[in-house]
Amino acid sequence: MRVGKIEKISGSVVVGKGIDDVEVGEVVEVGEDRLIGEVIRVAEERFIAQVYEPTSGLKPGDVISATGKRLVAELGPGLLSGILDGIGRPLEDLLKLSGPFISRGIKVNMLPRDIKWEFKPVVKVGDKVEGGDIIGTVEETPSITHKIMIPPGLSGVITHIEEGRYTIEEPIARLNTNGGEKEIFMYQEWPVRVPRPFMEGGRLPLSEPLITGQRVIDVFFPVAKGGAACIPGGFGTGKTVMLHQLAKWSDTEIVVYIGCGERGNEMAEVLTDFPELVDPRTNRPLMERTVLIANTSNMPVSAREASIYMGITIAEYYRDMGYDVALMADSTSRWAEAIREISGRLGEMPVERGYPAYLPDRVAEFYERAGRVKALGRPEREGSVTVIGAVSPPGGDFNEPVTIHTLRFTGVFWALDPDLAYSRHFPAINWLKSYSVYADRLISSFAYSVSGYAKELEDWWTKKFKDFPQYRERALRILSEAAEIESIARIIGEKALPDDQRLVLLTAELLKEGFLRQFAYDEVDSFCPPEKQVMILEVILDFHDKASKLIMNNVPIEKINGLPVVSKLMRMKYHPEGITHIQEVNREVIDSLSKLAEEYSLVI
Repeated sequence: MRVGKIEKISGSVVVGKGIDDVEVGEVVEVGEDRLIGEVIRVAEERFIAQVYEPTSGLKPGDVISATGKRLVAELGPGLLSGILDGIGRPLEDLLKLSGPFISRGIKVNMLPRDIKWEFKPVVKVGDKVEGGDIIGTVEETPSITHKIMIPPGLSGVITHIEEGRYTIEEPIARLNTNGGEKEIFMYQEWPVRVPRPFMEGGRLPLSEPLITGQRVIDVFFPVAKGGAACIPGGFGTGKTVMLHQLAKWSDTEIVVYIGCGERGNEMAEVLTDFPELVDPRTNRPLMERTVLIANTSNMPVSAREASIYMGITIAEYYRDMGYDVALMADSTSRWAEAIREISGRLGEMPVERGYPAYLPDRVAEFYERAGRVKALGRPEREGSVTVIGAVSPPGGDFNEPVTIHTLRFTGVFWALDPDLAYSRHFPAINWLKSYSVYADRLISSFAYSVSGYAKELEDWWTKKFKDFPQYRERALRILSEAAEIESIARIIGEKALPDDQRLVLLTAELLKEGFLRQFAYDEVDSFCPPEKQVMILEVILDFHDKASKLIMNNVPIEKINGLPVVSKLMRMKYHPEGITHIQEVNREVIDSLSKLAEEYSLVI
C-alpha cells in the first residue's frame, strides 16, 4: 500500500500528495479511521479523491493510502433480499457494528462469508470454458436460481469441480489457463463504473413490452424490456407508490431499487414496506428477488453518487444470467445534485443552474447501460435491464437540466401532474404531456445503439389483440380533443356546446374514470392484465361509436348520459369477475342503446 499526506480538505473532497503512481478510479483510505474514498482527478504532484464517509476531524498532514483497487461490487449469492448502502455495505451488518448511526471507517463485506451455499455443477472435468460460461447453479432464494459464471476475460479447461456446500470464499473449481491454474469462486468482483460486457453485436431490438399491469402505462405509454423511462414529478405526485407498483407487478425476475438521496422517512417507509410485499406470481416475499440500495439525503454526498453505479452493476450481473431485470432509481435528481456539489468543490466551471458541463455525459452513461442483450458465454441466453429513473425537478419545473437531459436518453416520459394528484387521480400521469418512443413506428436508434427500424411493440400487442393500435390511437385522440373542448366549455358553459362535443366530453370522462384511474391499494384493480385492459378500452370506445350514431340522428345527449349503464362503464374495472363482468356490461351497453334507438325509430 502506497502512502501519502492530505494537503487540503473541502467537504467530501480531499487533496493528497506524495503518491506518484496513483490512478483515477483507484480506492484510497483516508486518515486514521481509514475512510473509504475514490480518486477522481490526478495532477503532476497532487491528486483529488472524493470520500464516501463524513470527513469531519480530518486535517492536513493526515495519512492517505492508495489501495491499488477500484470501487467494485461483489457479485455472487447473497445479494438478493439484501439492503445495502451506497457503496455496497449491508445495513444490517452496519447496525450490528455501530448501532443506529453509522460509524466512520467500518469495513464490511458486501456478501456474507458465513453462509454455505449448495453448489450444483453443470460442467465436468475436462470441459473447456471461457468468460460468461455457466458452470453451476445455487438456489439463492426459493424464487431465484443463481447461476455461477466464469468471470469475463478468463478461459481454460476445468481440472476440478465438485458438488457440495461452500462459502463464497471456498473454491468450487479449478481452471487450467495460459497463465497457470486458477481457482474459481462463487463470486466475482467488478468495477462499478465499467459496464459489464456481452456478446459482440449482442444488442437486441426492444421488441417486447414490460407488462406492468398499469393501464395508462401498458396501453398508452409502454416501456420496452431493456428500455429506459423517466418519471418526473414534484412532491406528492406519487412517484414512490408508482415505483412500488412497478416493482411488484412488472413481469421481470429481478428488481433493483435504489433510494438515492431521498428523505430518511421516505426511505424508511420503503425499507419497511418492501419486505412485507408479496410477490403475486409466487406468493412469497418480493424481497426474495429484490436488492435494495439505501442512501438517504443525510448520508455522504459522494456515496450517493456511487449508489447509482452500484445498482446498475448488480442489475447487469443478473442480466448476464439471462434474467429480465428492472432497476428503479429514486431519484436521479439527488444523484445529479451530488455531482454538482462535488464539481463545485473541485472548482469546476458551472453551467446551467450550477451543474457541471459533463452532466449530460453522466446521465447518458447511466441510461445507456439499459438494454436487452445476448449474454457472454454458454449456454446462449438473453437478458435485459430496464431502467426507470424518477426525477424530482424543483417546483415541478420540467425545463430544468436534469429532466431535460434525462429525456434525451430515455425512450419514455411519464409526466406526473400535480393537478391530477391533488384531485386524487392516480397514477397521476398526464396523458397530454407523456409519450413513449417504443410505441411509435420508428424507434429511435439510441434505444439500442444501432440504427434502423426496430420491431415495434405494437406488433406484440397486435398479435394478441388485432385492433389494439386503432383503439389506442382513437382513445388518445378523444382525450386530446376533450381537452380542447373543455377550454371552450369553461367560457361558454358545457350546456351551450353541441351534443357531439358533449359526447366527446362524456367519453373522455369514461376513459379517465373507467380506464386511466387505477387504485394501487385495491385488491382487484391494483393489477390489470393485458386482456382486461384492452377489453375495457374496447367497450368504452364501442359505446362512443354507437352513441355517436344516435347523436347524429338527433337523440339528445341527456338521454344517453342518463342511461344506468354509463355508471357501470366507470366501475367495471373493480369487479372481481374481470372479463366475464366486462362482457356483461358490453351486452348491457348494446341493449340500452338499442332500446333508446327504438324510441326514436332508429337502428344502430
